Amino acid sequence: METTKANTRTFTAHVPQALAEQVDALSEQLDRPRGWIMKQALTLFIEQEAEKDRLTREGLAAIDAGRVLSHAEVKAWALSLGTDNPLSIPRVK
Repeated sequence: METTKANTRTFTAHVPQALAEQVDALSEQLDRPRGWIMKQALTLFIEQEAEKDRLTREGLAAIDAGRVLSHAEVKAWALSLGTDNPLSIPRVK
């Protein structure tokens, strides 16, 4: 996707000096402008937050639909981890 000045905005943010130095170092290492680094970081953050929201909504819908595991099932599985006979991951029936 091509970006032009007409469809962009400038944001100003105060960041800790150490983070700014990391951005500068990465900018130099990748031979990319700081703005490019920041755009990549913001894009990834927004995508991750959207995915967390989607998964949360999916989980809440599963709960509403009764697709849940009991505490006892999960605890038994967790306690079996690291033993000679670990249980299979419990699945909703």
